[in-house]
Amino acid sequence: MNTPAKAPLTREQIRARATELGIAEARLHFFDESSLAAAGGVGGTGGSAGGRPRGDVGDDAVVNGNLGSLHDYTQLTDVALRSIREPAEGLFIAESSKIIRRAHAAGLVPRSFLTSPKWLFDLADLIAEHDVPIFIGTDAAVESLTGFHLHRGALAAMHRPSLPAVAELVADARRIVVIEDVVDHTNVGAIFRSAAAFGVDAVLVTPRCADPLYRRSIRVSMGTVFQVPWTRIESWPAGVDALRELGFHVAALALEEDSVAIRDFAASAPDRTAVVFGTEGDGLRKSTITACDSTVMIPMSGGVDSLNVAAASAVACFALQKV
Repeated sequence: MNTPAKAPLTREQIRARATELGIAEARLHFFDESSLAAAGGVGGTGGSAGGRPRGDVGDDAVVNGNLGSLHDYTQLTDVALRSIREPAEGLFIAESSKIIRRAHAAGLVPRSFLTSPKWLFDLADLIAEHDVPIFIGTDAAVESLTGFHLHRGALAAMHRPSLPAVAELVADARRIVVIEDVVDHTNVGAIFRSAAAFGVDAVLVTPRCADPLYRRSIRVSMGTVFQVPWTRIESWPAGVDALRELGFHVAALALEEDSVAIRDFAASAPDRTAVVFGTEGDGLRKSTITACDSTVMIPMSGGVDSLNVAAASAVACFALQKV
């Protein structure tokens, strides 16, 4: 016999339950498709008919035609737009209850939460710790706002952390990974996951590399972008010399005539080693390969010429594990 679906909680029930759990009622802001439409649609950032500045919210998420802090969540599927907006506005988006908890455990601070009524209390213990707005929308309104169906529990707009200087980041590191110009967020996330799994101390990303804090990178990494210390190396490939001055042997992963098999290199790798991975299509720049101290490769068989950069990173990080 099929169990009847539970009726959705009313706003009054949500407010009462939140109060019981230590979540102030004033933090709860509700919205639906009609209130989004009143704000001019998902792209609206709002002039306010009532004179409220952007970012001010009243009893509901949308006030006097103003999207307010919901602006953080608009058009999340527009990669080009979000890749510019999020760093410029000092935020990133954590997607799913698990990822939000991992960000919280890493000491990162939310600026707001977005959820539907059925998922709100899945994060109640964590939400109660932070005095920030909680936006609660109907499923249809959330999908209209963000551009996708939210089925992983919740979203959180988080304050983007300040990135440390390279020298500070790698001061005590022995194994580091450099990601050169990898533009696919899935690959960046997978590389971070391999780095975490195999004990890499730090990751450096070059200026043209995809953002490790883009939500797809975070999701593919399973939140390990919060675990593995990282920063951007602003000058590249000139940064190879900077790493060498910091005591690192810099190895390029590339198919060159003089490349050494990764297992042979790993057997006697210098105590401080940085391995550099290149783009998905062309691999490393010739100038980078020339600047590096050595070149290593993953031997192939079965007529396969190379691995995807994410798979290659897993093999190389495993081979170079510290013992």
